[in-house]
Amino acid sequence: MRRLQIVFSLIAIIFLLLTACSKEKEGASEVDSLKDIEGVWEGSIKIPDQPLPIIIEFEADKGTISIPVQGLSNYPLTNVKLNESDILFNMNIQGQKLTFNGKMEQEKISGTFTQQGEAFPFELLKGSKEEEIEEDRLVEVKVGNGTMSGQLEIPQGEGPFPLMVIIAGSGPTDRNGNSIALPGKNNSLKMLAEDLATEGVASIRYDKRGVGKNASLAGKEEDLRFDQYIDDAAAWVQFAKDDERFSKVGIIGHSEGSLIGMVASQKADADVFISIAGAGRPIDQVLLEQLEAQLPANLMEESTKILEKLKQGEQVQTVSQELQSLFRSSVQPYVISWLQYDPAEQLQKLNGPVLLVNGNLDIQVPVKDAELLHQVKKDSDLLIVDKMNHVLKEAPADREGNVATYSNPDLPLAKGLIDGIVDFLQERAK
Repeated sequence: MRRLQIVFSLIAIIFLLLTACSKEKEGASEVDSLKDIEGVWEGSIKIPDQPLPIIIEFEADKGTISIPVQGLSNYPLTNVKLNESDILFNMNIQGQKLTFNGKMEQEKISGTFTQQGEAFPFELLKGSKEEEIEEDRLVEVKVGNGTMSGQLEIPQGEGPFPLMVIIAGSGPTDRNGNSIALPGKNNSLKMLAEDLATEGVASIRYDKRGVGKNASLAGKEEDLRFDQYIDDAAAWVQFAKDDERFSKVGIIGHSEGSLIGMVASQKADADVFISIAGAGRPIDQVLLEQLEAQLPANLMEESTKILEKLKQGEQVQTVSQELQSLFRSSVQPYVISWLQYDPAEQLQKLNGPVLLVNGNLDIQVPVKDAELLHQVKKDSDLLIVDKMNHVLKEAPADREGNVATYSNPDLPLAKGLIDGIVDFLQERAK
């Protein structure tokens, strides 16, 4: 995709990292009446194995596009035309013309995206603007190359209160637990924070760098390291420890955030650590296990050799085209930095109370990973939540029904999750 080249991995556990895109604005919009489609539309350009999340907003006299992971916000569309159910809109950027040609059906727009002769399907669903943080809940902390915003949830009454820093999982995930690469919302981490507040536990949650409020912190792909996410989490722990409103300060890490939280807990001397759906094995083992079901033998062998080199800290110069989205040269430094951390080794270094949580219907991180971590940290507590899936909701056993919960914000958290966390904090983290 040249100027709009994206870097989305073959699996959800690799974070979406994109090269910065110019915000230079060109041209004025020529717009037919957009009354029928006014509002925000969220979706993606469906490049194979590399969906590019986009947000389109149509108003009465104009249209704009945002590509959050590239730091592109409210860029003007040109030549927007709506004719009954047919819709056409363009954007001109860096001397290139990008065209969206589609049809509207109820609350969905789908069609074809074209750039310099390359064509890919796109799909948009009627959505809503990013939820703003109320002023009294907005908190900020200095991090590498900027200031990071977060959202504070604090219980009613007088403190001091225990506080948990909540770290989101893999991919372009925001502070509420929603991925901009997927349609719809689940609001799992928002519910987690709000439910904890009703039980007397404060929390800070934040958009990962490159996402939402912290999109400007993305930087260049080749410069990103796993340690930056660790430093971000550690900065929030230290921020809370310096605030007299809070007593104990700990971390809740979800999915990829579990490993980040383990290391950040050491770095910032957190009082307590909770892992939810965290991998119990190094990322190369997890990757190979997931790739085995997707790749032919020759690419599987190449992936194994590449990961062996990366784990030794060596970059690989030649990568097959089919594996570029996962192992291209610009992302290899990040993968190398990630491979330096083994969850089992990091967990053993923690001295404070540890709770390991997993759902028995998690189709991304199985219960065996929590059990592996529990074996290496025998003084930890283990909580297996019945019927809970990866987004912390009760789910049916079938895969289709399980995945459907990922975009349903009306479903409550699985029964037993909040009670288990609160009981642990009251008993082990006094």
